[in-house]
Amino acid sequence: MQPRIPRQPAVAQDGPRPAGNDADVRFGAALAPVVSGARRRAVRDGDRQIDTAHLLHSLLEYDPEACAVLGEGPRPARLLGYLVQRSIGYGLRWQSAVEDSAALPVVVGADGFSPLAAAAMEYAARRAEGRGAARACGLDLLAALVMDPQARAVEVLGRAALAPDEILTRVLERLEPTL
Repeated sequence: MQPRIPRQPAVAQDGPRPAGNDADVRFGAALAPVVSGARRRAVRDGDRQIDTAHLLHSLLEYDPEACAVLGEGPRPARLLGYLVQRSIGYGLRWQSAVEDSAALPVVVGADGFSPLAAAAMEYAARRAEGRGAARACGLDLLAALVMDPQARAVEVLGRAALAPDEILTRVLERLEPTL
């Protein structure tokens, strides 16, 4: 039996592919699969750029510690449901718009990322440096993704009844435990 929806290779989809290097030295091996997964999602969804929702979805898929910050119960499952639905309706309104905000400075030269996603990646690297770590980890990226209320990742979290400020508090508790 033939599938009802024929599979298309990424190169056959219309529009330019998000470009960029997934193995940035500031992020190392831990976040390279996150960025690669986000890039695949952007291509599959027909988006021109990787946005913060792509990064959040991929982060939850590849980083168990970031996923654990969300807690247990129906809300994390609802979040993943919204993220999965992105390509079949929930996020279709985002396809023609660039994710941007005035809250974070625009990072230039970040090929393939929306301005907010590029700023989040840069902020994650700076957070790691501030902690004295050589490379950013998934929790650094999660903290960066919830910083801007205009981010698509924050919008999806809100729809799943997960408060970004609570997530940030949990991340900070894990990264900077009190002595």
